[in-house]
Amino acid sequence: MKQILTELIEHRSLSKDTAKQVLMDLATAKFNPSQTTAFMTVYMMRSITIDELQGFRDAMLELCLPVSFDAPVMDVCGTGGDAKNTFNISTLSSFVVAAAGQPVAKHGNYGVSSPSGSSNVLEHFGYKFTNDKDELKRCLDRANICFMHAPLFHPAMKNVAPIRKELGVKTFFNMLGPMVNPAFPRRQLVGVFSLELARQYAYLYQNTDKSFVILHSLDGYDEISLTGDFKYYYNKGERMASASDLGLPKLKTNDLRGGDTVEEAAKVFMRILEGNGTPEQNAAVIANAGMALYAGSQKEGLTAALGKAKESLESGKALTAFKKLLQA
Repeated sequence: MKQILTELIEHRSLSKDTAKQVLMDLATAKFNPSQTTAFMTVYMMRSITIDELQGFRDAMLELCLPVSFDAPVMDVCGTGGDAKNTFNISTLSSFVVAAAGQPVAKHGNYGVSSPSGSSNVLEHFGYKFTNDKDELKRCLDRANICFMHAPLFHPAMKNVAPIRKELGVKTFFNMLGPMVNPAFPRRQLVGVFSLELARQYAYLYQNTDKSFVILHSLDGYDEISLTGDFKYYYNKGERMASASDLGLPKLKTNDLRGGDTVEEAAKVFMRILEGNGTPEQNAAVIANAGMALYAGSQKEGLTAALGKAKESLESGKALTAFKKLLQA
C-alpha cells in the first residue's frame, strides 16, 4: 500500500488491474485502518479515472454474494453523496416502478452523507434485511420488489464500513454502489452526484447489455430534482431536459427536504405513499419513477412512462407494493 499511496500522491493513476487488486486486498483486510483511510481520502481530492472505477467495480462484483432472478429485474438508485438531504426519492420511486409492473431488485445501504438512506427508512418500518435467495424471490413474487441491503451481499466490505461511517462524507464507494448490485440487473436507472461521473458511468454502461438511464441534475442532485435542468445518458445517446419537458412543475430546494432524522424522513416517506404528499413531492417521485420505467422500456417513450408512474403513485398501488414487501 505504501507504494500505491506514493504513486497516487504523485498524481499518478492506477491501471484497471491494479485498482482491482488493491480493492481485493483492501476488502480482505490486508491494509491497516490508517492506510485504508488514506487510500479513500485520495479520491475525495481528485477525480477517479474510468480504469480505476472499472477495476474497483470488477473487484466488488467478484467478491459479492450473487443472486439470480428469473424476472427481468431493475435497480433504481443513486450514488448518494450529493449532500442535499432530500427525502428518499429513489426508494419511493422503486415502489412506484414495482407497482407499475416492472420487477425491482433494489440495492441500498444506510445513509453516509445524509440522515436516512434506503436501508435506514426500511429498517425503521420493521423490514428485516436478508440475503436468503429464496426469501428474496418470495418478496419479488409477492410485491414485485425485493430489497438487498448492501452489507449482506458485500461481506468483504465490513472492514471499510466503520471508516466510511466515521468519515461521514462521500467516498469512491458511493460511486460504486449502483454498479455492484448483486442481482446484476439488466435494467437500471442511476442518479450520480457529478456530471463527470455521469459521463464515466455512461461510457462503461454503453459497453454492457444493460438498458439504462444515467442522470445528474446540473445543480448537484443525484436524481431528477426538478429544481433546474438535468442531463441524462441512455442507450441511444444523451439529452438535456427540464421540468417543463416532463410536463412537471419546477421545484425549490425546500420542496425536497427529507428531515434531519430517520423518523422525520420516514414520516415524509409514508405521507407520500399514502397520497398525502405535496404536489411538489409527488412530482419529484413521478419524474424519477417515470425515468426509471423509461430506462426499462425505452420503446414506449418517456411520456407514457411518466403517465404510468403517476397512475401507480396516485392510485395507491405503490403503497400496496410497500405493504406487501413488509408482509413478505
